[in-house]
Amino acid sequence: MRMRKKPNLIPRLEACGNLVITAPKDYRGHWRELMPTAKEVYVELGCGKGRFTVGTAQAEPDTMLIAIERVPDAMVIAAERARELGLINVFFIDADAANLEEYFAPGEVDRIYVNFCDPWPGARYAKRRLTHPGFLLRYRKVLGEQGQIHFKTDNHDLFEWSLFQFPKVGFKLSEVTRDLHANGICGVMTDYEAKFHALGTPINRCVGTMEPLPEPLEGPAKADKEG
Repeated sequence: MRMRKKPNLIPRLEACGNLVITAPKDYRGHWRELMPTAKEVYVELGCGKGRFTVGTAQAEPDTMLIAIERVPDAMVIAAERARELGLINVFFIDADAANLEEYFAPGEVDRIYVNFCDPWPGARYAKRRLTHPGFLLRYRKVLGEQGQIHFKTDNHDLFEWSLFQFPKVGFKLSEVTRDLHANGICGVMTDYEAKFHALGTPINRCVGTMEPLPEPLEGPAKADKEG
């Protein structure tokens, strides 16, 4: 379902001041200048209304979190949440995950969160999934040494498929679980996650840590690397 258009969207975004970065390409290689004390830089792909975003920023005040959201009507809610809490370690940009290299320099990011992305069911749409090797290779280009991808989804089929994709392009899997909250709430939830957890839907999660690329890469991963 398409999100209803927010009234006064532009003024509301402008009211969030420096939390909303309107020219993210200008910060490529210079994000830490926004927060020189930041110990690490995290990027969240698709922050939605920002429950996870602000919760993570609150829990890790020494970390800078850059939240990406392509739907401004959702991003404005997330930015307003951050502003109301007085957070100074989170920033929001309207960007595409396929173009991360345009916004971040090599090694500039320590962690990428991929939370509840579109599963794009059907083999012909596989390349659109944010855990497809083509995307994973793009993430490698901005992640630093031992950089990580933290992936959560309620979609069992997407999760099982994704577990085979990470190792193909040099991400070692850990913390693999198919029922993250089985023994109580674990970590910060997204708005979507809280809703489906309340319905009893198991949440899948894993962490991929970057290692040297396996050689030779095969299939689509090789093609993306060469492209």
